[in-house]
Order: sequence, then C-alpha cells, then structure tokens
Amino acid sequence: MGGTRFLQVVPVSDAVIAAVSMASLPVLEKVPLDSAAGRVLAAPVLADTDIPGFDRSVVDGYAVKAADTAGAGETIPAMLQCTGKVAMGDSGILQPIKPGECMYVPTGGPLPAGADAMVMVENTETAGDMVLVKKPVAHGENVLLSSEDFKKGEIVLPAGRKLSPQDVGVLAAAGCARVPVTKKPVVGIISTGNELVPVIKKPSPGQVRDANASMLGAFLLGYGCIPKLYGIVKDEKPAFESVVTRAVAECDVVLLSGGSSKDERDMTAGTIAGLGEVLIHGVAITPGKPTIIGRVSGKPVFGLPGHPASAYIVLIAIVRPLIDRMLGMEKPEVRTLQATLAMNIPSQRGREDYVRVKVADGIATPVFGKSGLLNTLVASDGVVCIPAGSEGLEKGSEVEVILW
Repeated sequence: MGGTRFLQVVPVSDAVIAAVSMASLPVLEKVPLDSAAGRVLAAPVLADTDIPGFDRSVVDGYAVKAADTAGAGETIPAMLQCTGKVAMGDSGILQPIKPGECMYVPTGGPLPAGADAMVMVENTETAGDMVLVKKPVAHGENVLLSSEDFKKGEIVLPAGRKLSPQDVGVLAAAGCARVPVTKKPVVGIISTGNELVPVIKKPSPGQVRDANASMLGAFLLGYGCIPKLYGIVKDEKPAFESVVTRAVAECDVVLLSGGSSKDERDMTAGTIAGLGEVLIHGVAITPGKPTIIGRVSGKPVFGLPGHPASAYIVLIAIVRPLIDRMLGMEKPEVRTLQATLAMNIPSQRGREDYVRVKVADGIATPVFGKSGLLNTLVASDGVVCIPAGSEGLEKGSEVEVILW
C-alpha cells in the first residue's frame, strides 16, 4: 500500500505511461461475423482459399485474346466469332477461346481458358454470331486474376485492427465465420459529490444533474468498452470505500467522476490510497489538473475532475491510451483534421493545454468560456493540443484538431 502524493503535478506523458503500465493483456474471444463490426481483431485472419479462386471478369462484355484486338477502332473494328455465353456461377468446363473467337461473360463471371482480357460490351456491336470490337484491350485488362486479391494462407487483416463494415465483408470472403476479437473492457463509473442529483430529478438551488456519468458512458460504449454505472455516491468515506471496492471487483477499470472541491479530491485520493496506491495526484494538463491515477487490487482507478469538459479531456488524453492497450488496438481511433488558427492562443509553458475550437471552412476558432460551462462542449467541434513546451500558438498557424 502506498501513500498519497497530493498535487505533485507530473507531465501528461508521465501520466499516460503510468496509466498504460496498468493495462491488463487483451483477452481473446470469438464472435459471429455479423456482430464483429467495431470490434478489435485479437489475431490475424488468413485467407482459407485463393481470392478469387478463378480468373473473373470485372465488366459485362466479351472474353478475348488481347492480341486479336490490336489496332481495332471505330472505322476498322476487329471481327471475332462469339462461341457462346458464360452463366454466373458456372462451374463447368468452359470451351477454350481460340484465336479469332470470343465469349460473352457477365460481370463477375469466370473467364474461359485461352482468354486474357475483357472488352466492355459498350465498345462492341454484334452481327449475328460475329462481334465487332471497336477498341483494343491490353493483356489482363478488365480482368481480376485468380488469387490477385489474396492468396490462400495470406494475412487478410492483421491483429489490432478495429473492424469496419468493409473489413467484415473481406472476412466473409475469407471464410471467417467466427472472428477472433479482444474482449471488451468493463469500465466502472462512480459519480461522487453531495451536489449531484440523477438526470430524472430537477435540481434544487445548489444541486446539479450528473452529466459526467452519461457522457463518459456514451464515449466508452462507442469506443468498444462496456460501461457499468454505479450511480451517485455521497461524500462519506464508508459508502465511498464500499462502492469502490465493489466496482474494482466487478470491472477492469474504474473511473471516479467528480470531486470538484479540494476536500472531495482529498477524500478520493485518500480512499484510493487506503484501498491500494495513489500513483499520481495532479497532471500538468488544462483542463484537468486535479486528476488522480491509482491502483487498487491491481486495477487502474482514475479520479477525474468534476467539470464535464475537464473530465472529457482527461478521458481522451490519459484514459484512452490505457483502453487502447487493453483492446489491443494497433492505432488509436482518433479523428483529426488540419485547420488554420483564427487567433492567437496563449499558453503557460510546462502544461499541456487542450483548447476547444469551432471549425468552419478550414479555420479553427477558439471557443473560450469559464471553467465548468457545458455550452463550450456543444459549441465546439474538437480541441487543439498546445504542447507543454510551448507558450502558445499564433494566428495563422496550421493546427491539428482532435475532433469530438
């Protein structure tokens, strides 16, 4: 059991290292293909056969020997004899194409032996069983060759990839009916503060609705976790310790949301220290300086600031890298865009500042507001990070906006 370190502020990079060091190893589970979208692959998936397993056409038209179309044009077309049609799904032995011959093949149909290219139907005319080709094609044109997509045994998708709908289609083509993915981390969310009331209750003077729990839960759900909400806990040590102990036993990570006053923060830190160990109390980040990072029974426990904007910034800057490691994600799921800064943004050297911005027509305009305001969250499109070593950013600077 370790002691507490009250507001001995550390750099964001140190906070991230401390958080990620507590990540448990990803756990593999298999899920049906139709529920794999949005999950992270726990192991590479290999093609169980050549894809495609045959030479196939990518257009409606005629299978030809490319050499037979050399010099063909509108005025002097190449004349080829059509020997038949290929049916979709035809697995029989097709009559080989000989010089001077062609065969009709629909998009996706197999090429007959001897053919090495496809002429699109719009570049042809028919006269009885003769086909007039008005445009030459090169060897391999409009054709997908056998195993050109993936060879049998080749890695189709690597481990650590978050699966998109397109990826799911590729997995289906590779014959992966049950997909190896990482288990979703269960993240407990405990709201603290005597001033908090549930969302369904109208607050009296001095009270506020618990916005953090819903916000944090929504982010975690969309990011691939299972949020587990424990409700609002009053600032009384026995009740607080009891809920934290239960959450640590039931979850992989625990977020304590709230504690706006110094006394509340000290109780949070004291409770974590009493049950386990406080690693960090205070991070050089704005907003979010009072952040607490601890460990109880080997599980990471975070004390997030009470203001929603501060809690959200700490979530994406410090907690998210831990979640990425637990999910086995190869690269974080962060949406960004480049923009030009509309005005100067001052910053204090030695702390990492996250400034909310509105983006329009490639211009990022800071959305300034008092600490604790909710409207800046919905009025902004994302944040710009000012590194700890900088004293600010100048108007006209190219910046990377981390989108909400």
